[in-house]
Amino acid sequence: MSDYFAYLGKMIAQVFQDIGQWFSDWVAFKYSRLPANFARYGDYFNSYSGGFGAGGWIMFILFAILFLGVIGAIGYGLFWLIRKYVRFVKGELDKDALKLQVERLNYELYQIMQERDRILDMKVKALGINGKKPPEGMEEKSEEEETIEEVASRFPKLTHVDHLYAGKDMEIPEVEDLTLKQLCENFRNFAASQLGLYYTITTIRQLFAGIGAGKLVILEGISGTGKTSMPYALGKFFAHDAEICSVQPNWKDRSELLGYYNEFTKKFNESEFLRALYTVNYRRDTNLIVLDEMNLARVEYYFAEFLSVLEMPNPNEWNIEMIGSHDKNDPKLFNNGKLKIPQNVVFFGTANNDDSTFTISDKVYDRAICLFFDNKGIAFDAPYQAPMVIPFSQLQKLYDEADAKYQVDPKTLEKFAELDDFVIKKFRLAFGNRILKQLKKFVPCFVACGGTELDGIDFIFTNKILKKFESLNIGFLKNELKELDAMLNKLFGSGTFPMAHKFIENMLRMS
Repeated sequence: MSDYFAYLGKMIAQVFQDIGQWFSDWVAFKYSRLPANFARYGDYFNSYSGGFGAGGWIMFILFAILFLGVIGAIGYGLFWLIRKYVRFVKGELDKDALKLQVERLNYELYQIMQERDRILDMKVKALGINGKKPPEGMEEKSEEEETIEEVASRFPKLTHVDHLYAGKDMEIPEVEDLTLKQLCENFRNFAASQLGLYYTITTIRQLFAGIGAGKLVILEGISGTGKTSMPYALGKFFAHDAEICSVQPNWKDRSELLGYYNEFTKKFNESEFLRALYTVNYRRDTNLIVLDEMNLARVEYYFAEFLSVLEMPNPNEWNIEMIGSHDKNDPKLFNNGKLKIPQNVVFFGTANNDDSTFTISDKVYDRAICLFFDNKGIAFDAPYQAPMVIPFSQLQKLYDEADAKYQVDPKTLEKFAELDDFVIKKFRLAFGNRILKQLKKFVPCFVACGGTELDGIDFIFTNKILKKFESLNIGFLKNELKELDAMLNKLFGSGTFPMAHKFIENMLRMS
Protein backbone atom coordinates (compact mmCIF):
# COMPACT_ATOMS: atom_id res chain seq x y z
CA MET A 1 0.00 0.00 0.00
CA SER A 2 3.04 2.26 0.46
CA ASP A 3 3.60 2.11 -3.31
CA TYR A 4 0.08 3.52 -3.78
CA PHE A 5 0.80 6.54 -1.56
CA ALA A 6 4.11 7.08 -3.38
CA TYR A 7 2.22 6.89 -6.69
CA LEU A 8 -0.44 9.32 -5.36
CA GLY A 9 2.24 11.82 -4.24
CA LYS A 10 3.96 11.66 -7.61
CA MET A 11 0.65 12.12 -9.42
CA ILE A 12 -0.48 15.12 -7.34
CA ALA A 13 2.90 16.83 -7.68
CA GLN A 14 2.90 16.22 -11.41
CA VAL A 15 -0.66 17.53 -11.80
CA PHE A 16 0.14 20.83 -10.10
CA GLN A 17 3.38 21.11 -12.06
CA ASP A 18 1.55 20.48 -15.35
CA ILE A 19 -1.22 22.94 -14.50
CA GLY A 20 1.38 25.65 -14.02
CA GLN A 21 3.24 24.64 -17.16
CA TRP A 22 0.05 24.43 -19.24
CA PHE A 23 -0.96 27.88 -18.10
CA SER A 24 2.38 29.41 -19.07
CA ASP A 25 2.33 27.53 -22.41
CA TRP A 26 -1.16 28.80 -23.24
CA VAL A 27 -0.12 32.34 -22.42
CA ALA A 28 2.83 31.89 -24.79
CA PHE A 29 0.59 30.12 -27.38
CA LYS A 30 2.47 26.80 -27.01
CA TYR A 31 0.33 23.66 -27.06
CA SER A 32 2.86 20.85 -27.73
CA ARG A 33 3.37 19.62 -24.13
CA LEU A 34 -0.20 18.33 -23.56
CA PRO A 35 0.17 14.81 -25.13
CA ALA A 36 3.57 14.19 -23.45
CA ASN A 37 2.19 14.94 -19.98
CA PHE A 38 -0.65 12.45 -20.40
CA ALA A 39 1.89 9.77 -21.37
CA ARG A 40 3.90 10.48 -18.18
CA TYR A 41 0.85 9.63 -16.02
CA GLY A 42 0.74 6.21 -17.65
CA ASP A 43 4.43 5.66 -16.88
CA TYR A 44 3.82 6.44 -13.19
CA PHE A 45 0.96 3.96 -13.04
CA ASN A 46 2.98 1.18 -14.68
CA SER A 47 5.89 1.80 -12.28
CA TYR A 48 3.92 1.67 -9.01
CA SER A 49 0.76 -0.35 -9.67
CA GLY A 50 2.50 -3.70 -9.09
CA GLY A 51 3.05 -2.89 -5.40
CA PHE A 52 -0.40 -1.48 -4.57
CA GLY A 53 -1.69 -4.53 -2.79
CA ALA A 54 -5.38 -5.05 -1.93
CA GLY A 55 -5.66 -1.86 0.20
CA GLY A 56 -3.87 0.23 -2.40
CA TRP A 57 -6.20 -0.91 -5.18
CA ILE A 58 -9.24 -0.09 -3.04
CA MET A 59 -7.85 3.40 -2.36
CA PHE A 60 -7.04 3.80 -6.09
CA ILE A 61 -10.61 2.91 -7.12
CA LEU A 62 -12.12 5.28 -4.52
CA PHE A 63 -9.82 8.09 -5.60
CA ALA A 64 -10.62 7.42 -9.29
CA ILE A 65 -14.36 7.62 -8.56
CA LEU A 66 -13.87 10.85 -6.57
CA PHE A 67 -11.69 12.32 -9.33
CA LEU A 68 -14.21 11.49 -12.04
CA GLY A 69 -16.97 13.01 -9.87
CA VAL A 70 -15.02 16.26 -9.52
CA ILE A 71 -14.32 16.36 -13.26
CA GLY A 72 -18.02 15.71 -13.96
CA ALA A 73 -19.10 18.46 -11.56
CA ILE A 74 -16.71 20.91 -13.18
CA GLY A 75 -17.95 19.93 -16.62
CA TYR A 76 -21.59 20.30 -15.58
CA GLY A 77 -20.85 23.71 -14.03
CA LEU A 78 -19.21 24.90 -17.23
CA PHE A 79 -22.13 23.54 -19.27
CA TRP A 80 -24.64 25.34 -17.01
CA LEU A 81 -22.75 28.64 -17.23
CA ILE A 82 -22.42 28.41 -21.01
CA ARG A 83 -26.10 27.54 -21.35
CA LYS A 84 -27.14 30.47 -19.16
CA TYR A 85 -24.88 32.84 -21.09
CA VAL A 86 -26.33 31.66 -24.41
CA ARG A 87 -29.87 32.20 -23.13
CA PHE A 88 -28.96 35.68 -21.87
CA VAL A 89 -27.38 36.66 -25.18
CA LYS A 90 -30.34 35.23 -27.09
CA GLY A 91 -32.76 37.16 -24.84
CA GLU A 92 -30.91 40.42 -25.39
CA LEU A 93 -30.87 39.82 -29.14
CA ASP A 94 -34.61 39.14 -29.05
CA LYS A 95 -35.18 42.41 -27.15
CA ASP A 96 -33.11 44.34 -29.67
CA ALA A 97 -34.99 42.72 -32.53
CA LEU A 98 -38.33 43.53 -30.88
CA LYS A 99 -37.27 47.12 -30.28
CA LEU A 100 -36.23 47.50 -33.92
CA GLN A 101 -39.54 46.00 -35.01
CA VAL A 102 -41.53 48.42 -32.82
CA GLU A 103 -39.54 51.38 -34.12
CA ARG A 104 -40.06 50.18 -37.69
CA LEU A 105 -43.81 49.89 -37.10
CA ASN A 106 -43.87 53.39 -35.58
CA TYR A 107 -42.09 54.74 -38.64
CA GLU A 108 -44.47 52.94 -40.99
CA LEU A 109 -47.43 54.26 -38.98
CA TYR A 110 -46.04 57.78 -39.25
CA GLN A 111 -45.73 57.41 -43.03
CA ILE A 112 -49.28 56.02 -43.28
CA MET A 113 -50.68 58.93 -41.26
CA GLN A 114 -48.86 61.40 -43.51
CA GLU A 115 -50.22 59.68 -46.61
CA ARG A 116 -53.73 59.60 -45.15
CA ASP A 117 -53.61 63.34 -44.45
CA ARG A 118 -52.47 64.06 -48.00
CA ILE A 119 -55.29 61.94 -49.46
CA LEU A 120 -57.90 63.59 -47.23
CA ASP A 121 -56.65 67.05 -48.22
CA MET A 122 -56.90 66.11 -51.88
CA LYS A 123 -60.47 64.87 -51.44
CA VAL A 124 -61.50 67.94 -49.50
CA LYS A 125 -59.96 70.31 -52.03
CA ALA A 126 -61.77 68.43 -54.79
CA LEU A 127 -65.02 69.33 -53.02
CA GLY A 128 -63.99 73.00 -52.98
CA ILE A 129 -63.76 73.44 -49.19
CA ASN A 130 -60.96 73.99 -46.70
CA GLY A 131 -60.09 70.69 -45.01
CA LYS A 132 -58.10 72.01 -42.05
CA LYS A 133 -59.90 74.29 -39.67
CA PRO A 134 -57.45 76.71 -38.00
CA PRO A 135 -58.05 78.25 -34.57
CA GLU A 136 -60.20 81.32 -34.23
CA GLY A 137 -58.83 84.16 -36.38
CA MET A 138 -56.07 82.03 -37.91
CA GLU A 139 -55.51 81.62 -41.64
CA GLU A 140 -54.11 78.52 -43.31
CA LYS A 141 -50.53 78.33 -44.56
CA SER A 142 -49.86 76.65 -47.89
CA GLU A 143 -49.51 72.87 -47.85
CA GLU A 144 -46.07 73.04 -49.49
CA GLU A 145 -44.70 75.38 -46.82
CA GLU A 146 -46.08 73.22 -44.01
CA THR A 147 -44.73 69.99 -45.48
CA ILE A 148 -41.16 71.24 -45.90
CA GLU A 149 -40.70 72.69 -42.40
CA GLU A 150 -42.76 70.17 -40.47
CA VAL A 151 -41.00 67.15 -41.96
CA ALA A 152 -37.62 68.74 -41.14
CA SER A 153 -38.62 69.31 -37.53
CA ARG A 154 -38.40 66.72 -34.79
CA PHE A 155 -41.70 68.13 -33.48
CA PRO A 156 -44.05 68.28 -36.51
CA LYS A 157 -47.22 69.05 -34.51
CA LEU A 158 -45.62 71.89 -32.58
CA THR A 159 -44.02 73.28 -35.72
CA HIS A 160 -47.47 73.25 -37.29
CA VAL A 161 -48.71 75.37 -34.38
CA ASP A 162 -45.86 77.82 -35.07
CA HIS A 163 -47.10 78.11 -38.65
CA LEU A 164 -50.71 78.70 -37.65
CA TYR A 165 -49.87 81.51 -35.23
CA ALA A 166 -46.96 83.07 -37.11
CA GLY A 167 -47.34 86.84 -37.43
CA LYS A 168 -50.81 86.92 -35.86
CA ASP A 169 -51.86 89.55 -33.34
CA MET A 170 -53.47 87.66 -30.46
CA GLU A 171 -54.15 90.68 -28.25
CA ILE A 172 -57.68 90.77 -26.77
CA PRO A 173 -59.43 93.94 -25.57
CA GLU A 174 -60.58 94.02 -21.96
CA VAL A 175 -64.25 93.69 -21.02
CA GLU A 176 -65.58 96.89 -19.49
CA ASP A 177 -66.84 96.98 -15.88
CA LEU A 178 -66.17 93.28 -15.30
CA THR A 179 -66.09 91.87 -11.75
CA LEU A 180 -65.55 88.38 -10.42
CA LYS A 181 -69.07 88.34 -9.01
CA GLN A 182 -70.52 89.25 -12.38
CA LEU A 183 -68.27 86.68 -14.07
CA CYS A 184 -69.64 83.91 -11.82
CA GLU A 185 -73.25 84.89 -12.52
CA ASN A 186 -72.62 85.13 -16.27
CA PHE A 187 -71.03 81.69 -16.46
CA ARG A 188 -73.82 80.11 -14.41
CA ASN A 189 -76.43 81.64 -16.74
CA PHE A 190 -74.43 80.61 -19.83
CA ALA A 191 -74.16 76.97 -18.70
CA ALA A 192 -77.89 76.83 -17.92
CA SER A 193 -79.26 78.75 -20.92
CA GLN A 194 -77.02 77.36 -23.67
CA LEU A 195 -75.83 73.96 -22.45
CA GLY A 196 -78.53 72.80 -20.06
CA LEU A 197 -76.00 72.43 -17.23
CA TYR A 198 -77.14 73.61 -13.83
CA TYR A 199 -74.76 74.52 -11.01
CA THR A 200 -75.34 76.30 -7.74
CA ILE A 201 -73.88 79.77 -7.43
CA THR A 202 -71.75 78.52 -4.51
CA THR A 203 -70.16 75.88 -6.73
CA ILE A 204 -69.38 78.49 -9.39
CA ARG A 205 -67.82 80.78 -6.77
CA GLN A 206 -65.68 77.91 -5.50
CA LEU A 207 -64.63 77.18 -9.10
CA PHE A 208 -63.44 80.70 -9.91
CA ALA A 209 -61.85 81.15 -6.49
CA GLY A 210 -60.02 77.85 -7.03
CA ILE A 211 -58.68 79.10 -10.37
CA GLY A 212 -57.42 82.21 -8.58
CA ALA A 213 -55.74 80.15 -5.86
CA GLY A 214 -53.88 77.62 -7.99
CA LYS A 215 -53.26 76.07 -11.39
CA LEU A 216 -54.71 72.62 -10.60
CA VAL A 217 -58.42 72.12 -9.89
CA ILE A 218 -59.71 68.60 -9.16
CA LEU A 219 -63.40 67.84 -9.70
CA GLU A 220 -64.24 64.77 -7.67
CA GLY A 221 -67.38 62.75 -7.06
CA ILE A 222 -69.65 60.01 -8.32
CA SER A 223 -70.13 59.40 -12.03
CA GLY A 224 -72.71 61.47 -13.88
CA THR A 225 -72.68 64.60 -11.70
CA GLY A 226 -71.22 66.93 -14.32
CA LYS A 227 -67.50 66.91 -13.49
CA THR A 228 -66.20 66.85 -17.06
CA SER A 229 -69.07 69.06 -18.20
CA MET A 230 -67.93 71.95 -16.00
CA PRO A 231 -64.55 72.67 -17.68
CA TYR A 232 -66.16 71.86 -21.04
CA ALA A 233 -68.81 74.53 -20.36
CA LEU A 234 -66.19 76.97 -19.08
CA GLY A 235 -64.20 76.55 -22.31
CA LYS A 236 -67.34 77.30 -24.32
CA PHE A 237 -68.01 80.33 -22.11
CA PHE A 238 -64.49 81.68 -22.77
CA ALA A 239 -65.01 81.06 -26.53
CA HIS A 240 -62.04 78.68 -26.66
CA ASP A 241 -62.76 74.98 -26.13
CA ALA A 242 -61.09 73.14 -23.28
CA GLU A 243 -58.60 70.48 -24.37
CA ILE A 244 -59.85 67.19 -22.87
CA CYS A 245 -57.16 64.49 -22.54
CA SER A 246 -58.32 61.04 -21.45
CA VAL A 247 -55.98 59.41 -18.92
CA GLN A 248 -55.24 55.72 -19.54
CA PRO A 249 -54.74 53.07 -16.81
CA ASN A 250 -51.22 52.23 -18.05
CA TRP A 251 -49.80 55.74 -17.57
CA LYS A 252 -46.74 55.48 -15.34
CA ASP A 253 -44.47 58.41 -16.19
CA ARG A 254 -44.31 61.76 -17.99
CA SER A 255 -43.76 60.16 -21.41
CA GLU A 256 -47.41 59.03 -21.40
CA LEU A 257 -48.47 62.63 -20.84
CA LEU A 258 -46.03 64.55 -23.05
CA GLY A 259 -44.81 61.97 -25.54
CA TYR A 260 -41.31 60.64 -26.20
CA TYR A 261 -38.45 60.84 -28.68
CA ASN A 262 -38.27 57.95 -31.15
CA GLU A 263 -34.65 57.09 -31.88
CA PHE A 264 -35.58 55.20 -35.04
CA THR A 265 -37.68 57.88 -36.77
CA LYS A 266 -35.71 60.74 -35.15
CA LYS A 267 -39.08 62.32 -34.39
CA PHE A 268 -40.79 63.19 -31.11
CA ASN A 269 -44.09 61.37 -30.68
CA GLU A 270 -46.08 64.39 -29.52
CA SER A 271 -49.20 63.95 -27.41
CA GLU A 272 -52.31 66.10 -27.66
CA PHE A 273 -51.57 67.32 -24.14
CA LEU A 274 -48.18 68.63 -25.31
CA ARG A 275 -49.68 70.29 -28.39
CA ALA A 276 -52.35 71.99 -26.27
CA LEU A 277 -49.80 73.19 -23.70
CA TYR A 278 -47.51 74.54 -26.42
CA THR A 279 -50.40 76.38 -28.09
CA VAL A 280 -51.25 78.19 -24.85
CA ASN A 281 -47.97 80.11 -25.10
CA TYR A 282 -49.29 81.87 -28.21
CA ARG A 283 -52.68 82.78 -26.80
CA ARG A 284 -53.70 85.64 -24.51
CA ASP A 285 -56.94 84.23 -23.08
CA THR A 286 -57.48 81.63 -20.34
CA ASN A 287 -56.88 78.07 -21.56
CA LEU A 288 -58.17 74.89 -19.93
CA ILE A 289 -56.52 71.47 -20.18
CA VAL A 290 -58.55 68.62 -18.68
CA LEU A 291 -57.12 65.30 -17.47
CA ASP A 292 -60.29 63.25 -17.67
CA GLU A 293 -60.51 60.29 -15.26
CA MET A 294 -57.15 61.37 -13.89
CA ASN A 295 -57.06 58.71 -11.14
CA LEU A 296 -57.34 55.76 -13.53
CA ALA A 297 -53.54 55.87 -13.14
CA ARG A 298 -51.45 57.22 -10.27
CA VAL A 299 -51.42 61.00 -10.62
CA GLU A 300 -48.22 61.38 -8.60
CA TYR A 301 -46.43 59.25 -11.23
CA TYR A 302 -47.29 60.76 -14.60
CA PHE A 303 -47.98 64.32 -13.33
CA ALA A 304 -45.13 64.45 -10.78
CA GLU A 305 -42.95 66.90 -12.72
CA PHE A 306 -45.82 69.36 -13.11
CA LEU A 307 -46.68 69.13 -9.40
CA SER A 308 -43.13 70.13 -8.56
CA VAL A 309 -42.75 72.85 -11.18
CA LEU A 310 -46.04 74.55 -10.30
CA GLU A 311 -44.82 74.89 -6.70
CA MET A 312 -41.92 77.12 -7.70
CA PRO A 313 -42.47 80.71 -6.51
CA ASN A 314 -41.02 82.26 -9.67
CA PRO A 315 -43.24 81.56 -12.74
CA ASN A 316 -40.24 82.22 -15.00
CA GLU A 317 -38.82 78.94 -13.71
CA TRP A 318 -41.86 76.91 -14.76
CA ASN A 319 -40.00 74.98 -17.44
CA ILE A 320 -40.36 71.39 -18.58
CA GLU A 321 -37.37 69.82 -20.32
CA MET A 322 -38.49 68.22 -23.57
CA ILE A 323 -35.24 67.22 -25.25
CA GLY A 324 -31.58 67.46 -24.30
CA SER A 325 -30.03 68.57 -27.58
CA HIS A 326 -30.85 71.67 -29.61
CA ASP A 327 -31.80 71.65 -33.30
CA LYS A 328 -32.39 74.66 -35.54
CA ASN A 329 -35.70 73.15 -36.74
CA ASP A 330 -37.10 72.71 -33.22
CA PRO A 331 -40.29 74.66 -32.29
CA LYS A 332 -39.76 78.41 -31.98
CA LEU A 333 -40.92 78.65 -28.38
CA PHE A 334 -38.43 76.09 -27.07
CA ASN A 335 -35.61 77.52 -24.96
CA ASN A 336 -32.63 75.16 -24.92
CA GLY A 337 -34.95 72.21 -25.30
CA LYS A 338 -37.31 73.40 -22.55
CA LEU A 339 -40.98 74.39 -22.79
CA LYS A 340 -42.39 77.01 -20.46
CA ILE A 341 -45.67 76.44 -18.64
CA PRO A 342 -47.52 79.72 -19.23
CA GLN A 343 -49.58 81.56 -16.63
CA ASN A 344 -52.75 81.54 -18.72
CA VAL A 345 -53.34 77.79 -18.41
CA VAL A 346 -55.43 76.00 -15.79
CA PHE A 347 -55.22 72.23 -15.37
CA PHE A 348 -58.44 70.44 -14.48
CA GLY A 349 -58.65 66.85 -13.32
CA THR A 350 -61.79 64.77 -13.00
CA ALA A 351 -61.83 61.85 -10.57
CA ASN A 352 -64.40 59.16 -9.85
CA ASN A 353 -64.55 57.56 -6.42
CA ASP A 354 -65.00 53.85 -7.10
CA ASP A 355 -63.12 50.55 -7.03
CA SER A 356 -61.79 50.98 -10.59
CA THR A 357 -59.61 53.98 -9.69
CA PHE A 358 -56.62 54.78 -7.50
CA THR A 359 -56.85 56.88 -4.38
CA ILE A 360 -55.42 60.34 -4.96
CA SER A 361 -52.54 60.90 -2.53
CA ASP A 362 -52.21 63.80 -0.10
CA LYS A 363 -49.27 65.06 -2.18
CA VAL A 364 -51.71 65.81 -5.00
CA TYR A 365 -54.60 67.00 -2.84
CA ASP A 366 -52.39 69.48 -0.98
CA ARG A 367 -51.35 71.13 -4.25
CA ALA A 368 -54.84 71.35 -5.76
CA ILE A 369 -58.19 72.95 -5.10
CA CYS A 370 -60.82 70.20 -4.97
CA LEU A 371 -64.52 70.52 -5.71
CA PHE A 372 -66.72 67.59 -4.71
CA PHE A 373 -69.85 66.76 -6.72
CA ASP A 374 -72.34 64.63 -4.79
CA ASN A 375 -75.61 65.31 -6.63
CA LYS A 376 -77.01 66.38 -9.97
CA GLY A 377 -77.82 70.00 -10.67
CA ILE A 378 -81.35 71.31 -10.20
CA ALA A 379 -82.80 73.07 -13.22
CA PHE A 380 -83.67 76.76 -13.00
CA ASP A 381 -84.73 79.55 -15.37
CA ALA A 382 -81.69 81.51 -16.55
CA PRO A 383 -81.45 84.52 -18.87
CA TYR A 384 -79.59 84.10 -22.15
CA GLN A 385 -75.86 84.69 -21.80
CA ALA A 386 -73.42 84.85 -24.72
CA PRO A 387 -69.79 83.64 -24.50
CA MET A 388 -67.22 86.13 -23.23
CA VAL A 389 -63.73 86.62 -24.68
CA ILE A 390 -61.66 87.79 -21.71
CA PRO A 391 -57.88 88.33 -21.74
CA PHE A 392 -56.10 86.40 -19.03
CA SER A 393 -54.34 89.57 -17.93
CA GLN A 394 -57.71 91.10 -17.00
CA LEU A 395 -58.75 87.97 -15.10
CA GLN A 396 -55.45 88.00 -13.21
CA LYS A 397 -55.94 91.68 -12.44
CA LEU A 398 -59.34 90.87 -10.88
CA TYR A 399 -57.70 88.23 -8.69
CA ASP A 400 -54.94 90.63 -7.63
CA GLU A 401 -57.51 93.29 -6.74
CA ALA A 402 -59.48 90.76 -4.70
CA ASP A 403 -56.31 89.72 -2.85
CA ALA A 404 -55.59 93.33 -1.94
CA LYS A 405 -59.18 94.28 -1.03
CA TYR A 406 -60.49 91.22 0.81
CA GLN A 407 -57.56 89.98 2.87
CA VAL A 408 -58.54 87.53 5.61
CA ASP A 409 -59.36 89.22 8.92
CA PRO A 410 -56.39 88.79 11.33
CA LYS A 411 -58.84 87.86 14.13
CA THR A 412 -60.21 85.09 11.92
CA LEU A 413 -56.68 83.84 11.29
CA GLU A 414 -56.09 83.75 15.05
CA LYS A 415 -59.20 81.59 15.47
CA PHE A 416 -58.04 79.39 12.62
CA ALA A 417 -54.65 78.99 14.35
CA GLU A 418 -56.49 77.95 17.53
CA LEU A 419 -58.44 75.42 15.46
CA ASP A 420 -55.12 74.19 14.07
CA ASP A 421 -53.80 73.60 17.61
CA PHE A 422 -56.95 71.68 18.53
CA VAL A 423 -56.68 69.38 15.47
CA ILE A 424 -52.99 68.72 16.17
CA LYS A 425 -53.71 67.88 19.81
CA LYS A 426 -56.72 65.65 19.21
CA PHE A 427 -56.03 64.09 15.79
CA ARG A 428 -52.26 64.50 15.27
CA LEU A 429 -52.85 66.32 11.95
CA ALA A 430 -51.23 69.65 11.07
CA PHE A 431 -52.42 72.15 8.47
CA GLY A 432 -49.04 73.07 7.03
CA ASN A 433 -47.83 76.29 5.43
CA ARG A 434 -49.05 75.29 1.97
CA ILE A 435 -52.68 75.08 3.13
CA LEU A 436 -52.47 78.40 4.96
CA LYS A 437 -51.05 79.99 1.81
CA GLN A 438 -53.91 78.57 -0.25
CA LEU A 439 -56.44 79.81 2.31
CA LYS A 440 -55.06 83.36 2.09
CA LYS A 441 -55.37 83.26 -1.72
CA PHE A 442 -58.67 81.39 -2.00
CA VAL A 443 -60.77 83.28 0.56
CA PRO A 444 -60.28 86.82 -0.91
CA CYS A 445 -61.16 85.49 -4.38
CA PHE A 446 -64.21 83.70 -2.97
CA VAL A 447 -65.41 86.89 -1.28
CA ALA A 448 -64.88 88.86 -4.51
CA CYS A 449 -67.00 86.25 -6.30
CA GLY A 450 -69.90 87.05 -3.96
CA GLY A 451 -69.27 84.62 -1.08
CA THR A 452 -68.46 85.25 2.57
CA GLU A 453 -65.17 84.94 4.37
CA LEU A 454 -66.35 82.22 6.75
CA ASP A 455 -67.83 80.16 3.92
CA GLY A 456 -64.50 80.35 2.10
CA ILE A 457 -62.63 79.19 5.21
CA ASP A 458 -65.24 76.47 5.70
CA PHE A 459 -64.51 75.20 2.17
CA ILE A 460 -60.74 75.09 2.72
CA PHE A 461 -61.05 73.50 6.17
CA THR A 462 -63.43 70.80 4.93
CA ASN A 463 -61.58 69.95 1.71
CA LYS A 464 -58.04 70.30 2.99
CA ILE A 465 -58.23 69.15 6.63
CA LEU A 466 -61.35 67.13 7.31
CA LYS A 467 -60.81 65.08 4.15
CA LYS A 468 -57.61 63.73 5.72
CA PHE A 469 -59.75 62.27 8.53
CA GLU A 470 -60.98 59.58 6.12
CA SER A 471 -57.66 57.79 6.65
CA LEU A 472 -58.15 57.72 10.46
CA ASN A 473 -59.98 55.10 12.50
CA ILE A 474 -63.08 57.16 13.22
CA GLY A 475 -64.56 54.44 15.42
CA PHE A 476 -62.10 55.40 18.17
CA LEU A 477 -62.43 59.15 17.63
CA LYS A 478 -66.17 59.76 18.02
CA ASN A 479 -65.76 61.87 21.14
CA GLU A 480 -62.98 63.92 19.55
CA LEU A 481 -65.16 64.56 16.48
CA LYS A 482 -67.98 65.79 18.67
CA GLU A 483 -65.54 68.08 20.47
CA LEU A 484 -64.35 69.41 17.09
CA ASP A 485 -67.94 70.07 16.05
CA ALA A 486 -68.50 72.05 19.27
CA MET A 487 -65.14 73.84 18.80
CA LEU A 488 -66.24 75.18 15.42
CA ASN A 489 -69.39 76.67 16.95
CA LYS A 490 -67.38 78.14 19.81
CA LEU A 491 -64.78 79.80 17.56
CA PHE A 492 -66.85 80.94 14.60
CA GLY A 493 -70.42 80.96 15.89
CA SER A 494 -73.41 78.65 15.62
CA GLY A 495 -74.72 78.19 12.09
CA THR A 496 -71.36 78.80 10.43
CA PHE A 497 -69.18 76.19 8.70
CA PRO A 498 -72.11 74.19 7.22
CA MET A 499 -69.78 72.06 5.03
CA ALA A 500 -67.62 71.07 8.00
CA HIS A 501 -70.60 70.26 10.24
CA LYS A 502 -72.14 68.11 7.50
CA PHE A 503 -68.84 66.29 6.91
CA ILE A 504 -68.42 65.54 10.63
CA GLU A 505 -72.05 64.39 10.86
CA ASN A 506 -71.53 61.95 7.96
CA MET A 507 -68.33 60.56 9.52
CA LEU A 508 -70.11 59.97 12.85
CA ARG A 509 -72.97 58.27 11.04
CA MET A 510 -70.65 56.00 9.05
CA SER A 511 -68.44 55.02 12.01
